Amino acid sequence: MRLLYVDDDRINTLLFEAACADVAGVEWRCADAPGPAVTLAREWAATLWVIDLNLPGADGFELLRQLRGLPGQAATLAVLCSADLSPALPQQAHQGGFSACWPKPVNAAGLRAGLSALGLLP
Repeated sequence: MRLLYVDDDRINTLLFEAACADVAGVEWRCADAPGPAVTLAREWAATLWVIDLNLPGADGFELLRQLRGLPGQAATLAVLCSADLSPALPQQAHQGGFSACWPKPVNAAGLRAGLSALGLLP
């Protein structure tokens, strides 16, 4: 399984990388802004995009629209990730095309649970 994680906060990225390292069968790449994320997505097909809500230059919803516009990427699963989970955010995420909304920081147990809920882990 391939995960593309997009977050401009280096600490959250390091925590996500550590979580991925603890889940067998996960290969990951990280980007710190929308531009590099789109470039990476063109070159490396991910099973799942995990996208921060607040990014420099575009929010997670805008980045998802850009990624979905890439050839062959319309059906890639996506998760919105945020440290500021308002009660309305999960519903907004679903309406915006995300399959789920995860709280940050993501740890190994949360990653496993989230991947299982998406049907990506047994």
